[in-house]
Amino acid sequence: MDLSNLKPAKGSTHVKKRVGRGQGSGQGTQAGKGHKGAQSRSGYSFKRGFEGGQMPLHRRVPKRGFHNPFRTEYAAVNLDTLADRFDAGTVITPELLRERGIIHGARRPIKVLARGEFSKKLTVRAHKFSGKAAEKIAAAGGAAEVIAG
Repeated sequence: MDLSNLKPAKGSTHVKKRVGRGQGSGQGTQAGKGHKGAQSRSGYSFKRGFEGGQMPLHRRVPKRGFHNPFRTEYAAVNLDTLADRFDAGTVITPELLRERGIIHGARRPIKVLARGEFSKKLTVRAHKFSGKAAEKIAAAGGAAEVIAG
């Protein structure tokens, strides 16, 4: 095999359809565009979501509820996870949580939730704490520090 006998895979290339080149070509007269109407004219383009006059999907589907565009999405971390993964006396920061793979993806603010038992003395720095989580951390002798941003 060399460059002189290379050819594309079977079925991967097609002969270009030459429209509007007379009756003998099989694509003469209307050149595959049918009779009259918007789609037979040059320059025709339909609007996004147009379904040929049928009520488009985005108008057929009912709209429900309210979506707040200004909502802050928090990355949740539970106390039992922190107790499992960290030794007593550790200062837990968002960077450390990302480093250890506890939090993934987009840079969202972190909220600490109170699931599970917690008895280690840890200093936890997060953007938000649930009431119970802050209580449990304080009861274990640790500190819950709120960071801005």
